Amino acid sequence: MQTLSDIRTLMADDIKHNNQCIITSLSSDVALINQISQYIIQSGGKRLRPLLVMLCARALSYKGESHHKAAAIIEFIHTATLLHDDVVDESALRRGEKTANNVFGNAASVLTGDFLYSRAFQMMVELEQMSIMKVLADATNKIAEGEVLQLLNCNNPEINEQDYMNVIYCKTAKLFEAACDISAILAKANNTEAHAIHQYGIHLGNAFQIADDVLDYTSDSQTMGKNMGDDLAEGKVTLPLIYTLNHTDKENQRLIHDAIKQGHHPKMDTIIEIVQSCGAIDYALDQAHLEAKSAAQALDAISHSAYKDALILLTKLAVKRTH
Repeated sequence: MQTLSDIRTLMADDIKHNNQCIITSLSSDVALINQISQYIIQSGGKRLRPLLVMLCARALSYKGESHHKAAAIIEFIHTATLLHDDVVDESALRRGEKTANNVFGNAASVLTGDFLYSRAFQMMVELEQMSIMKVLADATNKIAEGEVLQLLNCNNPEINEQDYMNVIYCKTAKLFEAACDISAILAKANNTEAHAIHQYGIHLGNAFQIADDVLDYTSDSQTMGKNMGDDLAEGKVTLPLIYTLNHTDKENQRLIHDAIKQGHHPKMDTIIEIVQSCGAIDYALDQAHLEAKSAAQALDAISHSAYKDALILLTKLAVKRTH
C-alpha cells in the first residue's frame, strides 16, 4: 500500500456500509436540513476520520459492525464543526466549492450543524455503550473549547508555539483521538492496545493539522480548495508564522504584527514570501514529521496486520498532502 486509494480498497466493504449508514442517518423531515447536509457531506471530503475509526477497529481485530455507525457519528461531529467554523471564519470556499453558509446563509448553516450534532448523539445512544458516549461528549466539548480559544487568539501576534499546540489539539487532534478511542472500546482492546491507539490518534491529528497549516503558505487556491493566505487574512497565528516572527528582522516583524492585528492586509503576498524564505516551512514540516513518527511508533504495541500497515501509511500521507 502506498496511497489513500490503496487503503480505501482494503476497507471497501466497511466504507460501503459506513456510507449507507451516513445516508440513512441524514434523513430529516425538514427539506432544507436534507439539502444542506447532503451538500456538505458530498462536497469532496476525504472522510479520513470515519476511515480512522474503521481501520483502528479492524487493526484491533474487531469482528462486529457497530464501527460503521461509530464512524458515521465521528463524520457528523466533524461536519457540524465545519458548518460552524465556516460561519465564524466567514469562509467562502472549502474543498474548491462554495461553503454551505455562502450558498444557504449563516443561520441555516449553524442550525444544520446543530442538527448534525444532535443526530450524532442520538446515534451514540443507539450504540448502548456509556464509555463511548463519554469519549464523544468530552471530545465535542473540547472541540468547542478549542474553537473559542482560537477565536480569542485571533489577531494576537504574541501567540507562542505552546499556545498553538493547545489549539490544534483541541480543534483537530481531539477528534482523531476520540475516533481511535471508540474503536478500542468496540474492540475490547486491552490497556496496552488502548493506550497505543490513543497516542496514535493524538499524534496523527497534530501532524495532520500542522501540515494543513503549512499548505496555507505553500499551496495554491486551485489545489488547496481555498484561498492561499486565508489563515493570516483571518488573523490566525499558525506555526509557520510563529517561527517567522522569531526568525526575521524587526522591520518584517512589524509588518507581520500589523497584518495579524488587521487581518486582510495589503501586503499579504510580501508576508507569504517572508514566511517561505526564512525557514518556517521546513521547520513546521519537520514538526509535522516528528508527530507522524510518534504516531507510527505508538503502534508498536499493536499486532501486525494489513490494517496496521494502513494506519502507518496514514501517518506518512498526513504530512505529504497537497490539499
